[in-house]
Amino acid sequence: MRSIMRAWRAHQFGPYREVLKLDDVPRPEVPDAGAIVKVEAAGLNFPDLLAIAGKYQVKAPLPFVPGMEAAGTVVVAGPKSRFKPGDKVIANSMWGAFAEEMPALDQAMFAIPPGLDMAQAASFVITYQTGYFALIHRANLQRGETLLVHGGAGGVGIAAIQLGRALGATVIATAGTEDKCQVCTDAGAHHVINYVDDDFAIEVNRLTGNKGADVIYDPVGGDVFDKSLKCIAWEGRLLVIGFASGRIPELKANKVLLKNCAVVGLYWGAYQLRDNAKVIAAHEAMMPMVARGELSPKVWKAFPLAELPEALAAIESRASWGKVVVTP
Repeated sequence: MRSIMRAWRAHQFGPYREVLKLDDVPRPEVPDAGAIVKVEAAGLNFPDLLAIAGKYQVKAPLPFVPGMEAAGTVVVAGPKSRFKPGDKVIANSMWGAFAEEMPALDQAMFAIPPGLDMAQAASFVITYQTGYFALIHRANLQRGETLLVHGGAGGVGIAAIQLGRALGATVIATAGTEDKCQVCTDAGAHHVINYVDDDFAIEVNRLTGNKGADVIYDPVGGDVFDKSLKCIAWEGRLLVIGFASGRIPELKANKVLLKNCAVVGLYWGAYQLRDNAKVIAAHEAMMPMVARGELSPKVWKAFPLAELPEALAAIESRASWGKVVVTP
């Protein structure tokens, strides 16, 4: 068995084109309660850009292999692992996926839902778990309510649209181009607003008879967060998912008071450390939804592992929609 593998490593924090190197590195050690997974597809996420730049909530120890999720085949299992060589799994971790092999703990490995290929499987855990926890666990989205999804054509946006539709909500999505608006429609959004052409707050209020959206799913932050408070319903819930715009907004509490609304944070990764049983339960709850065709990750493009910088550029420039993956 080879003792060396290929992996992208950041040797310092900074711009990904400057700090990432495709290196020959030692194969990872096998966790006692985990396994080594041969990566067949690795999903990219916006936080990968932040991690490489040193701007993520948790800083990796340098040098590190970025990449937070992958799908593949178990090649070696630890003595306390519930998995065995040959198992097809999804694995996630703070980092390690942009390589030929990835170590993962049992608590962060999941069975691949039937019907998903490897690229889709590598696009499933983080985006759909985030949506599930946000909409069900944190916002308590109810059948018949209105859900507004910002960044609807992105990976987390598509997941939220599909989950909202499956939960019986009326889904309004926002996107910035006509092509991306069509992606939102194809994902199941009942209404789509091109925020470049229209003021989304005015349109949401118009579509809801001035009631506003009961739940707002915001992975963008910045001005989008500020304007969302203009179209949130009485007793609505504004979900803070991330800050893809680059600006972390500040909140004037009187606006929350006047609408009797709630601003609710969701950092999904913390649940794997604090309450992993809920993570496992969420995956099991979504398996039938995948089987019924309600949830289906959309992959924009698969790049070879050697072209990781180009794949990251597609996310950074917002040229992509859905998920971007790399394939060793």
